[in-house]
Amino acid sequence: MKPYASILSLLCLLILLPALAQDKASITPQAPIPEPPAIAGTAHLLVDHHTGTVIAEQNADERLDPASLTKIMTAYVVFRELAAGKIALTDEVLISEKAWRTGGSKTFIELGKRIPLEVLLHGMIIQSGNDASVALAEHVAGGEDTFAHLMNTHAQRLGMSNSHFTNATGLPDPELYSTARDMSLVTAATIREFPEFYAWYAEKEYVYHGIKQNNRNRLLWQDPSVDGVKTGHTEAAGYCLVASAKRDSMRLTSVVMGAKSEKARAAASLALLNYGFRFFESPQLYPGGKPIENLRVWMGEIKELPVGPAMDLHATIPRGHYHQLSARIEKSSDLIAPLAKGDQVGEIVVELEAKEIGRVPLIALQDVPKGGWWEWLRDTFLRWFQ
Repeated sequence: MKPYASILSLLCLLILLPALAQDKASITPQAPIPEPPAIAGTAHLLVDHHTGTVIAEQNADERLDPASLTKIMTAYVVFRELAAGKIALTDEVLISEKAWRTGGSKTFIELGKRIPLEVLLHGMIIQSGNDASVALAEHVAGGEDTFAHLMNTHAQRLGMSNSHFTNATGLPDPELYSTARDMSLVTAATIREFPEFYAWYAEKEYVYHGIKQNNRNRLLWQDPSVDGVKTGHTEAAGYCLVASAKRDSMRLTSVVMGAKSEKARAAASLALLNYGFRFFESPQLYPGGKPIENLRVWMGEIKELPVGPAMDLHATIPRGHYHQLSARIEKSSDLIAPLAKGDQVGEIVVELEAKEIGRVPLIALQDVPKGGWWEWLRDTFLRWFQ
């Protein structure tokens, strides 16, 4: 009997080993996320576009010379004017002597010519043309000083509290400054509000007046997930780059300011992006504009109100921690009609391992007209005994 007993014991052990190994793996703690890469530069920032979560930063609020990163704001103002119908891509823009004479990087527009606004936008975005930037500013606002006022108005609205713009080009000025964080804010607004125009930042070259110039963003050639955004360089600013990349459903934006060379700013930006994509994820929890719950409404024509987030709701978390996510609704108060679609009625609170990591507005997804006397009487009685 002993040989049979030995065989039986061995079989049992072979059956149990995979289960034991699986159980052991399930309780093995995950390795901690390593520190972000060391970046050679004055300031940097890495942020998740969907959530605004900062993954890495250094001196992100230090006021610095933004150089041609300024043109991200210049383009944003032009996009806003286009969306408002105040200008059009087909506008013929008269090239002034000031625009023609502006130094630095050029699109090589001709003095006295009328050039389509769309051509100037491409020249500014892809070729970083200072001459195109000034021409656009003059067309939009009559002059570069007035255009700078528009830039500062939009910067304030976007929460860019450490930025001040004095020109449309980024050419040196003691009163011109911004920060890595502020540059990420205007970039996020551009991607969110104007995806059709943002696509131009991925174009690798542009030809005008028979002159072909390459986009100065090296990452467009090095990483296919990178689709923008803008380089900058002056002697005072050093080499700067705002880069944005999308891999699967996750988009990250990096800002590097004050690097020592073109190669250094590209390498630093790519290191930040790779770090963020490797160690973090940004799953979508709920789609924007879709109901996630029905809440009781009082005194209205309907009793149940569908509610949800206004935009897609994402959460930035370490990779492999999705199962530890949870979300709950915090209602503002009793909901009493009338209510309009889009009214905030509470917040969605997102938690990771029972710790809050974010909250976003919860909105009404349809109108709720005020009910008649019967609804008022019924709900007054019911709320009394609620």
